[in-house]
Amino acid sequence: MTAARIAITGAGVFCGAATSIPAFQDAILLGKSGVGPIDLFDVSAFPAKIGAQVTGYDPQTYFSRRKQSRLSRTDQFALLAADEALTGSGLIGTYDPYEIGVCVGGGAAGMLQAEQWLAADLHNERPRPGLLRGVLPDKAATELAQAYRLAGYQGSITTACSSSATAIGWGADLIRSGRQKAMLCGGADSLALLTFAGFNALKVVDPQPCAPFSLGRQGITLGEGAAFVVLEAEEAARGRGAEILGYVLGYALSGEAHHMTAPEPSGEPASRVMLNALAMAGVARERVGWVNAHGTGTPLNDAVESQVVKRVFGDQPVSVPLVSTKPITGHCLGAAGSIEAVATLLALNAKTIPRTLHFRGRDPECDLDYCHDASRRSDALVAMSNSFAFGGNITSLVLGAADLSGEEC
Repeated sequence: MTAARIAITGAGVFCGAATSIPAFQDAILLGKSGVGPIDLFDVSAFPAKIGAQVTGYDPQTYFSRRKQSRLSRTDQFALLAADEALTGSGLIGTYDPYEIGVCVGGGAAGMLQAEQWLAADLHNERPRPGLLRGVLPDKAATELAQAYRLAGYQGSITTACSSSATAIGWGADLIRSGRQKAMLCGGADSLALLTFAGFNALKVVDPQPCAPFSLGRQGITLGEGAAFVVLEAEEAARGRGAEILGYVLGYALSGEAHHMTAPEPSGEPASRVMLNALAMAGVARERVGWVNAHGTGTPLNDAVESQVVKRVFGDQPVSVPLVSTKPITGHCLGAAGSIEAVATLLALNAKTIPRTLHFRGRDPECDLDYCHDASRRSDALVAMSNSFAFGGNITSLVLGAADLSGEEC
């Protein structure tokens, strides 16, 4: 491994909160939530009937009828977000295709189309078998590689809600190791009936928009979408005249080996991951301006994540705001980590700490600074983005602002 700093030279997003980077920045900075009624499938039987759905989406606006026939909703979101990232980076044509890899984090993948296939088959309608291909988690990475002739590393990561955060960290590792010159990394996931029903069955979906770190919070609000970043070594990016949007300074991940759905209650394993990420980045704790929390809005997860931050920042945890952008984007499962990483990057560059929406009252178990009242100005150049997933799959990213160049962390 080299000590090369990994630059972000492109970013793209397509989700329930916004379908472009400029609109997404407005949503994050102004607290515009994408949560609303779900009409993608019938939710009348469930206690919760809302989510951060990409509303008014018509694939014919973006794809030919022939191409639509082989793309799941998840694949389509991935292609749209990736196109924005690649176009903005100016990457294509500057490297040999074998020097550019793609790594995608996902979860439900093409489950929605598989459900449509099954419903049609049960009604003897002879549905297209192609609807089933998207259910395999590697499909989005394959589509991206083919669409943009990315002939290098091609990988798919499925570690539940940390999948796309891990994809970003792994992509940075591939560049540091010299195995790739550039990487397209991120994640995509769409809402599906099985996913929605499953989380409702677990009783972890809030009937109202999720309220992280608030008294009376009842759980998550599901969302959907995709986000991607283009990564390169800083020196190479500058050499080709690319605009640098920020940096992946470091990351760490681990498995808690504790429980399938509940976090380890002491917070020690997760705090170890955050500290390892800082160590890899060479960033002192004092340089971290704020943390974009996993912040799902479930009673246990929010309380434990608050304890984690206390462990990491010692005597000064209150001075490091812990915020959640999930009330804006919804919990986008396999795409959550990359969507929140892009949100963190945009907020860092805008010198703003986002507000955590939907405050319902102060919880004594959540006694840190969550920016519940309003967003605020910040000169921080470094922030962290946490993804604490089912199965104890924990990933923490350390991200740097665009004007970190030349700074010592």
